[in-house]
Amino acid sequence: MAQFGPPGGGPPGGGFGGQDEKKKKEFTGVAEEAPKGNGKISGMLIDSTSGKPVEFATIALINPATNKPIDGTTSDEKGKFSLTKLAPGQYRLQYSFIGYKNTDSKTITIAKGTELNVGKVQLQPDVRQLNEVVITGQAPMIEEKVDRLVYNADKDVTTKGGDATDVLKRVPMLSVDLDGNVSLRGSQNIRVLINNKPSTIVASSVADALKQLPADMIKSVEVITSPSAKYDAEGAAGIINIVTKKNTLHGLTLNVDAGAGIRGSNLGLNGSFRQGKLGISLGGFGRAFYNRASSSLDQTTLIGGVTMRTSQQATAFDKPLFGQYTLGLDYDLAKNQSLTANIRYGTRNFVQEQNQLTSTYFGDSLQGKTNRDVDRKDLSNSVDINLDYIRTFKPQQEWSISTQYSRTGLVNNFYADLLNNGGELTARQRNLNNNTNQEITLQTDYQTPIRKNQLLEFGAKAIMRQVDSRYQYQVGGTTGDLVFDPTNPSGSLNYSQNIGAGYVSYTYVTPTKYTFKVGTRYEHTGITATSNETTSLAIPSYSNLVPSINVSKSLKGGATVKAAYNRRIQRPGLQQLNPNPNAANPQNISVGNPTLRPELTDNVELSISSTIRKTYLNAALFGRLTNNALTQIRLPSDTLAGSIITTFQNIGVQRTFGANLFFNTNLTSKWSINGGLDGYYVYMQGMTAGVDGRSQQISNQGLSIGGRLMSQWTLNKGWGIQGFGFYRSPQPQLQGTMGGMYLYSLGVKKDFANKRGSIGLAAENFLGNGVAMRTTLDSPLLSQTSVMNLYNQNVKVTFSYRIGKMTFEEKRKKSKSVNNDDVKGDVN
Repeated sequence: MAQFGPPGGGPPGGGFGGQDEKKKKEFTGVAEEAPKGNGKISGMLIDSTSGKPVEFATIALINPATNKPIDGTTSDEKGKFSLTKLAPGQYRLQYSFIGYKNTDSKTITIAKGTELNVGKVQLQPDVRQLNEVVITGQAPMIEEKVDRLVYNADKDVTTKGGDATDVLKRVPMLSVDLDGNVSLRGSQNIRVLINNKPSTIVASSVADALKQLPADMIKSVEVITSPSAKYDAEGAAGIINIVTKKNTLHGLTLNVDAGAGIRGSNLGLNGSFRQGKLGISLGGFGRAFYNRASSSLDQTTLIGGVTMRTSQQATAFDKPLFGQYTLGLDYDLAKNQSLTANIRYGTRNFVQEQNQLTSTYFGDSLQGKTNRDVDRKDLSNSVDINLDYIRTFKPQQEWSISTQYSRTGLVNNFYADLLNNGGELTARQRNLNNNTNQEITLQTDYQTPIRKNQLLEFGAKAIMRQVDSRYQYQVGGTTGDLVFDPTNPSGSLNYSQNIGAGYVSYTYVTPTKYTFKVGTRYEHTGITATSNETTSLAIPSYSNLVPSINVSKSLKGGATVKAAYNRRIQRPGLQQLNPNPNAANPQNISVGNPTLRPELTDNVELSISSTIRKTYLNAALFGRLTNNALTQIRLPSDTLAGSIITTFQNIGVQRTFGANLFFNTNLTSKWSINGGLDGYYVYMQGMTAGVDGRSQQISNQGLSIGGRLMSQWTLNKGWGIQGFGFYRSPQPQLQGTMGGMYLYSLGVKKDFANKRGSIGLAAENFLGNGVAMRTTLDSPLLSQTSVMNLYNQNVKVTFSYRIGKMTFEEKRKKSKSVNNDDVKGDVN
């Protein structure tokens, strides 16, 4: 979609001729007030090699004295253009379009009443630039857009052979914990999109979905901290949009990406074909890896005035397998109409073998020991089918219809063998939990420019969502079949959610370089839910009006100041609703809450960005106020002595204030460094069970800080080196703190002489003995200290190669598709 912004927008440092802006928008404002008269300049733009018209290119009218644009237009479908009402004076024309070299005319003198036809102007394809974009990528590491921060991941050496989690660890403002859960400015209440598309597997678990997306296919990551009304209202902290590499070339290509490491291996095959009006892409990616972990747990619970202490030592061996397969088709129905279809299938097979040794004490007296061998199976398969139509009437005026069908099946089972002190089998236990999440989405959007400095957008959307969860427990002895456990009865949840939404957004660019983008979105949510087939759950319908305001101002010297306010909704996700009590570890039982309601968050943000010589700087202050917050709560079990139950409740408020500072600098033409610091202060307040059995108000507050640093060196003969480091201090929670973490990596890559491929070597956390995370919980009824040791040292070799001939295609139609941004992922 076009980014509508002030003149000089684009990469940090401004400049009217930025390549991204030439592709995405027409001239939407002026750097200075254009004088009026009755002069006219017209002409026609053609490709210098094919002689065909170049449509939708940008023509800027430049004042030679100031070298600034004072007026502009775009070429039509026949390559023709005209500038009218020109005052007498001297001017210069600048022609620009993606894939072509910028062309400047000689100085033109316009007298009163002059009508000048410059004839056919030839634009030369920029073949050198094409190769850079496709093979190496020359965009800056961090780009400032009108409403988002863009991290270009193309040149990241150390993530090759990994998945999306490895890429997101390097993105400004994001943090990824050791389980793959993503947070933005300290909040996990975010929405993750892939090419502006949702997925039911993402709705179920963001961490799992990211492991299915190969890092080698990621072009950039967009961090949208202040989404406009056009986006769904979900995501309290904002939206993360992962943009994958798309083949916009003509011909047939095949890409092979492979890797092998001490923690895993991967293989990816992607092919693309385009001839005439038809384009086809087919891809597959698989990744298998393993990891060891150990943990220790020391917890105290108060039940009926009696203190019980539990100590647990556990070791685990993980053997996950992830895969993703895609098929895409696009067809140009006409010059201004296109049809696209995409099918994505993802699979996840996560198997874990764990041994748990648990000791229970009353006071200082040992009451008993249990030993459990547990096999966990977390399996899923997801399919997303999109069919989208878009019609362009003129630059920035377009209408689209988008449809999507998504379905995800989830299996979350565990099998446990109970052993005595001698290691003999005494009993067995099994939990079976099957879930499905199905969505049908219809969406239509329309946008049209009003004059040259205004844009109007409006649209409507409907989402029909159905969630089904069924679970049961089985027990047995040392021999014979397993039978249903009468102490843990079977259960089910049928959850239907229908959402209707409409929005309107208006953008206005002033001649003084102010950009105002205001809008509002209305969403109505209706819910019907039934547990155990017959029991209706009283979950009321609700409606929300969510406004958004974004203001930016371009300053002298290329600096940009932005201020924003928006309201966001956070709906509960499938795992937060799932009523299955998962007791794979009886000391930490997790269970969802199907009666959860959404939370509402008000966000404010103030930021400034600028390029000083070769250094890009971005600094921001932000604040969030969340009511009806969806929060994890830990409570002592009423039936299992010494056990803690983790669930979710709408219990209180959260107030968060923070700041970010990021930089990117080129020390030399071949050496760049980027990094930053961030921190936030949070206050949380909620309710939990007290000593007397009645609810008691609790609160917590604290500061968390983090930082990252990356450096890249480009050497001779195709060699390159990259180093990366990240640290996050412990993070406050309502009932304690979550442990801090760190990551560092070093990688080297060698491009082949023909630049068709590369080979690389990368290492992560290669010193020491892995990462230890220490987490504490504290409430009137319980205290807990747990330490997770993750042995995540890794060394991997990567290989990539491209087969096939690629030639430049003059233009490609835009494509749109559904965005479902309204469901909350897991919170940990």
